[in-house]
Amino acid sequence: MDLITYCADVWLRCAVLAILMYSSTFRLLRSAGSRRFAASHNPFMAITQINHPLPPGFQLDQYRIERQISLGGFSIVYLAHDEENNAVAIKEYLPNTLALRSEGSIVPEIKEEHLSAFNHGLKCFFEEGRSLARLNHPNVVRVLNFFRANSTVYMVMQYERGRTLREHVMKHRGNISEKFIRVVFSRLLNGLREVHAQRFLHLDIKPSNIYLRMDGNPVLLDFGAARQALENDAPGLRPTYTPGFAAPEQYEAQDQLGPWTDIYGIGATMYACLAHSSPPAANQRLKADTLVPAVQRWAGKYSQQLLETIDWCMQLDYLERPMSVFALQKSLAEIPDEGGRDSWLTALNRRLRERVRR
Repeated sequence: MDLITYCADVWLRCAVLAILMYSSTFRLLRSAGSRRFAASHNPFMAITQINHPLPPGFQLDQYRIERQISLGGFSIVYLAHDEENNAVAIKEYLPNTLALRSEGSIVPEIKEEHLSAFNHGLKCFFEEGRSLARLNHPNVVRVLNFFRANSTVYMVMQYERGRTLREHVMKHRGNISEKFIRVVFSRLLNGLREVHAQRFLHLDIKPSNIYLRMDGNPVLLDFGAARQALENDAPGLRPTYTPGFAAPEQYEAQDQLGPWTDIYGIGATMYACLAHSSPPAANQRLKADTLVPAVQRWAGKYSQQLLETIDWCMQLDYLERPMSVFALQKSLAEIPDEGGRDSWLTALNRRLRERVRR
């Protein structure tokens, strides 16, 4: 083999090797990039755990598990039946960043480094069940029982038939009337006012946590107070509040939490009902507020008074929001005349609010 042939052969081998290495590296980087992209859009991919639900037919205390209803980063919810064959919903405390239940297992596995945070969250979850059990209001999910089993805690709730507000909005997109907004949220606020009266906060109000019974009456579901407490105690955990519906103080000013925090969630939920999508996240709004005010976005389609009420709830400064559910209920009760014009009382209230903000 002459020198030229030998060099050409070596060059060809090197070229093929380089192509193979490039191809392998590209696939590896693309795979890693996809995982990073998914993790950045899914807050529960920090620790890749897939918790398996309890199997159908499993006897959990006095309840028989039928099937899984929903799965979240903090809990699993089951449809079950009690000893009298009444349908109930059972919520199982099982944060997927702290505990792992593999297929065929009943008791979750908890690593030593996660045990303290898991137990703290378990205590908060148990206390949440105890607090909710004292509530008996038609617009708040009814907690029937709560107990410990399988190294975790279970909350038994009345099973409601209907669909979530999110499902309703997606089905009727473009056809959500002002009357619907006022009626549903006025009733929902009756329940929230009772929650606040018990010195409790919801902290996760959003369309998927509001259930519409078959008769259209709303029910407030899935309180986030225990999740918030768990995050405060274990700062390494990724937050489980919902961007777009969580108030600014939920991100970085826990000492400012109050009824006005839930009111931000109510305003964001009303906004989402009209927009058919989530509003911008509050922490992003603090940097650059891209939220189009309701009074601008839906001018002429809904009364100015309703749109101003939504914007009022979504103020970034909590001191500029309604300070109580009662104040918000009064605003929602101010129905404009048939021509869409605001009443003299509404106009007066608007001028007073504007003067206070100055």
